[in-house]
Amino acid sequence: MSAHNSILKFQKTLSNMNGKILVVGSSNTDMIIKISSLPKPGETVIGGSFFMAAGGKGANQAIAAKKSGADVTFMTRVGDDDFGKRAVDDYRNEGLNVDYIIKDEQAASGIAFIMVDNKGENSIAVASGANTNLLPADIEKISGVLNQVEIILLQLEIPLETVYAVVKKAFDAGKTVILNPAPAQKLGDDLLRMITIITPNENEAEILTGIKIHDEHSAKKAADLLLSKGIETVLLTMGSRGLLFHDKSRSEIIHAYKVNAVDTTAAGDVFNGALAAALVENKEIFSAIRFASAAAGISVTRIGAQTSIPDRQEIEEFMRTTSMVA
Repeated sequence: MSAHNSILKFQKTLSNMNGKILVVGSSNTDMIIKISSLPKPGETVIGGSFFMAAGGKGANQAIAAKKSGADVTFMTRVGDDDFGKRAVDDYRNEGLNVDYIIKDEQAASGIAFIMVDNKGENSIAVASGANTNLLPADIEKISGVLNQVEIILLQLEIPLETVYAVVKKAFDAGKTVILNPAPAQKLGDDLLRMITIITPNENEAEILTGIKIHDEHSAKKAADLLLSKGIETVLLTMGSRGLLFHDKSRSEIIHAYKVNAVDTTAAGDVFNGALAAALVENKEIFSAIRFASAAAGISVTRIGAQTSIPDRQEIEEFMRTTSMVA
């Protein structure tokens, strides 16, 4: 199949989408410390500011998709505590459908401790709490909403068997499945074959394929291996160097926007949420990638996870006024 025909096929799929997204994933409260440098093992770094913000890869992506203009349902599990109650109130206020959020009477809500240095690099530790109790049995509850959405977006901060259960249901229903394989871990071929779009960064792609990525050639080699598993499209993100689009007929580097990063926390989540939102409203794939890249570009200029997520108007203005790195 030619590159042109492949893209037309993808566009035909997009043209049938109904504008709704289901995000299944984690909900956390982020506790963030801004410091001069990340501590080495055994080192204590004094100073810096502290604040709390809503986070969790699932929640970040759901909010990003909503702010990008999509109709979003979010499924997660939170504790019956102040963190969980505050999170659900925040999701409702953002306009998410929270009907599928489960309150856990036994486990605490998820918590993440994030350190961010002066260069915008971060180090994160997560106590998953109720997120680990989002189990395959809970997925039966999404049957009603599954027929109402077209894109299902997932990450890996919930049990892998639950991710598989969601993907299987979505695949059997003929839905588009976007998997952000983060945090990085190995995944079985039985799961990968049901993925429509996978969005690993370089480290995640290396863990998935065993191929060390150091240039465009090695990135394409890793992407080829992922395609051989049955995945339709690979979007391999490479930070400030942009992104590799790779499918069975076309491979292309899409440059990143030029920004001064202060905090890379949730940049990948913002990219994925904005990408899903752009695709579900029938943007062609490369326009959707540029839109998502702009959203991620804005997010790294701000501190925090959900506090860094731009809205649609901000993204569109950014695209008009900011150049991409050549």
